[in-house]
Amino acid sequence: MKWIDIPPVWLLLAVAMTWVVADVQPLWLRVGGPILDLLGGLLVGGGLVLLLLAIAEMRKRQTTVIPHQEASHLVTSGIFKRSRNPIYLGDTLILAGLALRWDAPIALILVPLFMFTITQRFIIPEEDRLRRKFRAEFARYCEKTRRWV
Repeated sequence: MKWIDIPPVWLLLAVAMTWVVADVQPLWLRVGGPILDLLGGLLVGGGLVLLLLAIAEMRKRQTTVIPHQEASHLVTSGIFKRSRNPIYLGDTLILAGLALRWDAPIALILVPLFMFTITQRFIIPEEDRLRRKFRAEFARYCEKTRRWV
């Protein structure tokens, strides 16, 4: 079952829930319009860019992008200078962007819930593994770089 407990599965679940909310929410709660469509599209696009930059940086350093596996290198370059978790940040932007694009403002409540879930299930255990493996180097990285943004 561990193979299914990965962040993309959690993102797909949150996206599916957002889709359902968009479909069933009352019309009077819809705010829509071209500005929210544009903002939603920018968030989705920005999230995809973050994902691609992070994956490219991790591939360049020849370390895993799979959360349950042990990293061979501590990646602190590229987009990782700005965020310790750019992939999860990208996932979060995609979720928020889709909620706006689908005109589902109620579904925006899923964004902090998604962030909390990802933090508890993946980020904290990953940071514990990195802290044990890279010790002082990881501690310095945490001092310089925030978890999310």
